Amino acid sequence: MTPPPSDSANTGHELAWTPIAEEAVRAARVLHPEEGGLPRPTHRRVLTVANQKGGVGKTTSTVNLAAALAVHGLKTLVVDLDPQGNASTALDVDHRSGTPSIYEVLIGEVSLAEAAAVSEQSPNLYCVPATIDLAGAEIELVSMASRESRLKEAISSEILDEIGVDYVFIDCPPSLGLLTVNAMVAAQEVLIPIQCEYYALEGLGQLLSNIELVQAHLNRELSVSTILLTMYDGRTKLADQVTQEVRNHFGDLVLKTVIPRSVKVSEAPGYGQTVLAYDPGSRGAMSYVDAAREIAERGALGQGGNGS
Repeated sequence: MTPPPSDSANTGHELAWTPIAEEAVRAARVLHPEEGGLPRPTHRRVLTVANQKGGVGKTTSTVNLAAALAVHGLKTLVVDLDPQGNASTALDVDHRSGTPSIYEVLIGEVSLAEAAAVSEQSPNLYCVPATIDLAGAEIELVSMASRESRLKEAISSEILDEIGVDYVFIDCPPSLGLLTVNAMVAAQEVLIPIQCEYYALEGLGQLLSNIELVQAHLNRELSVSTILLTMYDGRTKLADQVTQEVRNHFGDLVLKTVIPRSVKVSEAPGYGQTVLAYDPGSRGAMSYVDAAREIAERGALGQGGNGS
């Protein structure tokens, strides 16, 4: 007969392995990287996250990429330019009416540094929140001088030096209005999330045309630097078809990492958290860390926009 395993054998790696233990190891790797963090970019990168289609994972990608970079040692600022304030919610930053927000920044009442709040999820993660006051900002901006460049003036190099950030992500509303134009004028790069579903490329031509108009008339430095595929469902042929179509169309702009459709990613904002804080060992969290690593590695090579 085979003798029962000894106590010492029970502590062996093979017998101790469980799915929960594996997820705990993944979570530890996400939250406490052994390699000393991600490389800093050669210059500060300011990325506008835009897609006028709703439900493509735009805000989700903004906050989770920012959190992943911050957890891995890079100072990151999220500017919530969407009146719904979903990015502010996910980063657990106060955005009740009356809170210093991007609205006051745009109309010149407070500086960006005064409105920026540190997220509890990482001391490296800052957010300029959006309050409901931002809903009427587009109408107010129409009559203002330099209406397309109010945000650019607010996030000048001097202000960003004061905060000391490596990355800025501007989360746009799902429209191509004046707020989105402000975001494009203020940034050097556009990151476009594209969902792996039907009509993924629908409306993208209009977005690219608007980007070209901004390039021609308002911001010659602007370029589409990054495409992120989101909501990938490996069980469907459609997801693979869309992925291949996007890669054929955009080439090296598309990140190798694809973000899977994930319940955990969807649940996290309801708890005022990014998926990295809510469930760091999940596939969604790991995917955003991998995508952030790609972005950081490109930045360390000097790719993606011009220096500010």
